[in-house]
Amino acid sequence: MTGARGQGPGAAGPGPHASPAGGPPRRRARRTAGRRAPLPLLIPAAVGLAFLLLPLLALLVRAPWRSLPEQLTSPEVWQALRLSLVCATAATALSLLIGVPLAWLLARTDFPGRGVVRALVTLPLVLPPVVGGVALLLAFGRNGVVGQWLDAWFGITLPFTTTGVVLAETFVAMPFLVISVEGTLRAADPRYEEAAMTLGASRFTAFRRVTLPLIAPGVAAGSVLAWARALGEFGATITFAGNFPGRTQTMPLAVYLALQNDPAAAIALSLVLLAVSIAVLAGMRDRWMRAS
Repeated sequence: MTGARGQGPGAAGPGPHASPAGGPPRRRARRTAGRRAPLPLLIPAAVGLAFLLLPLLALLVRAPWRSLPEQLTSPEVWQALRLSLVCATAATALSLLIGVPLAWLLARTDFPGRGVVRALVTLPLVLPPVVGGVALLLAFGRNGVVGQWLDAWFGITLPFTTTGVVLAETFVAMPFLVISVEGTLRAADPRYEEAAMTLGASRFTAFRRVTLPLIAPGVAAGSVLAWARALGEFGATITFAGNFPGRTQTMPLAVYLALQNDPAAAIALSLVLLAVSIAVLAGMRDRWMRAS
């Protein structure tokens, strides 16, 4: 009798409509249906995707593939590419040197006007690059607020030099690093840092031995973003450093100059920058997938 009772409706096995995972099939169907995009959203989304992809496809379609090796092996292209890579790397290193402490200051300390400081740090993100170049000239030019003293005391002239390119790229790229590192610091648990200090470590030692390894992925992501932004900088560079081949002419400036005289060369240079951008995205895909 007990075995017969055990086969009642309450002890029946999974029916034909039961979920393999044990969940209610209706709820699972509702979740699947909720992921279907409604037509009023699907159409503008497709238009937006086409708007972003069509220019890149046009660049690939109109690329001079036959003469591309000749275009890319010219001394001018390699000169501009080498200068771009060197300056972008130097700008990223400078951003790390002063940007990571700035991000820590914004994330870990309270001081009057912190919101204003954060707004000023992120201002180059929305500031037109040409305006940034003019501001750099007014600050570090020969008659600038700081530049006049650098010229008078040390004989240092920053505008229209390779160092000027690095400064211009740092000005526009460092906010990407600061924002990324600050967000990672806010997400990191400060109790590890506090525990290290209770064990006798100084605040700087706790940051160097505990906090910095914890936020290393955020620092790496911010560095990649800053490097990519520095590599593609145009407005502030041409305003503050000029466009002198071999000294200040980076890849974006070479593209602009070639577009006036040799459109095929401009397309070839643009393909190089496109390849670099795709490589940056490929390098960050694991971080984005983890975030999603």
